[in-house]
Amino acid sequence: MRERIDQASESAATCQGCGACCAYSVDWPRFWTETDDEIARIPANLVAEDGSGMACDGDRCSALIGLVGEATQCAIYATRPVVCRDCQPGDEACAIAREAWGLEPIGKPEP
Repeated sequence: MRERIDQASESAATCQGCGACCAYSVDWPRFWTETDDEIARIPANLVAEDGSGMACDGDRCSALIGLVGEATQCAIYATRPVVCRDCQPGDEACAIAREAWGLEPIGKPEP
C-alpha cells in the first residue's frame, strides 16, 4: 500500500512541475463523457462559451495556474474533466504535450 501512495505522490509532483498537457491545445480539454452535473461543478467562467470543454487562453486551459515546465497546478483539480484525468505522466498524450513544449519525455509510471 505504501508503494502505491508513493507512486501517486510522485505522479502528482511530476505533473505539478510540468503542466504541458494543460497548455497544449484548445481542442484537448473537451468534454466527452461528463454528465451535466459534473460540468455544472466547474465554475462557469472556466467553461468554453459553447459548452464543449474548458475555456482556454490560446492553447492554455484557463484553470492552469503557474509556469509550464516549472511549477503548475489545476484550479479545479477535484472536478477536472475526464480528458484531464485520463492523461497520465509518461503516457502518449503526456509525451506529445511535453514535446510541443520542448520538454524531455518522462518514464511511464508502473501499474
